[in-house]
Amino acid sequence: MDVMDSVQGMFDMGASAVKEAVSKPAVERQPFMRGFARLCNDGWLQGWHERNGGNLTYRMTDDEVKTCKPYFTDEPGEWVDMDVQADNLRGAFFTVTGAGRFMRNVELDIAHNVGIVETNGAGDAYRVVWGLHDGGVPTSEFSSHFMNHSVRVAATDGACRVIYHAHPDNVIALTKILPPDARTVTRMLWKAMTECVMVFPKGVGVVPCMVPGSTEIARATSELMKTYDAVIWAQHGLFASGPDFDATFGLMHAIEKAAKIHGLALMMNGGSSEFANTISDDDLRAIARNLNLALNEEFLD
Repeated sequence: MDVMDSVQGMFDMGASAVKEAVSKPAVERQPFMRGFARLCNDGWLQGWHERNGGNLTYRMTDDEVKTCKPYFTDEPGEWVDMDVQADNLRGAFFTVTGAGRFMRNVELDIAHNVGIVETNGAGDAYRVVWGLHDGGVPTSEFSSHFMNHSVRVAATDGACRVIYHAHPDNVIALTKILPPDARTVTRMLWKAMTECVMVFPKGVGVVPCMVPGSTEIARATSELMKTYDAVIWAQHGLFASGPDFDATFGLMHAIEKAAKIHGLALMMNGGSSEFANTISDDDLRAIARNLNLALNEEFLD
């Protein structure tokens, strides 16, 4: 093979790679959509998404909407009224997992399992403008996500963009043995390992057992999200929020790991929570002081 043949071969390989990249649907190859799909798969690999359990929403930036708009469907779905309304989400666009769609399938076929929805000018209805092929609709818990986004946008001055709901085993198990009380649950999580007070210094909210997907649980959760980055649904799972996919997944992962550690310690201790060693309230204060964290003092003795 002479030099020209070698150069031509490299050119053909490069052209092939470019052609393959361009041939992928434009929306699916956007960085935010790749991050969205990765979080879905990460949660599946953790075992948090049995069957079609769990859901994820992401509030898109103006630039992301502008980039994707040329690829939106020519015939958007019908406007669907929500039982909730938010002035600060008028005209917002969300990427959302579909009702009845499985998290484990998101990476395999994003356009079938994920959609982009547009909120109307009144902030009380949405329509599908991309994805959710074959008649798909947003998760049945979209109203909970929507209200939580509204609250977290206000609480974080717009920084929060991700709301993630999953069914972590140990968090659910924890609600079997502890009362649905934010102070009790938070203290247990903080004292499970030193990282927790660093990850969620404000604590974790808790909603008692309620009907999933209902307006009641949406309002109860969003009320707690005014204070907390994460809220546990007793007997059901966990809602976590954050500015990006990594922070949100990391928050849920830390809470679930702390719940697991507490459960293991109980088993090793014959079921008693009177442990030989634990993290004291003063230890928690020292950690917060060292890292300049705004610790929720209401949860300390």
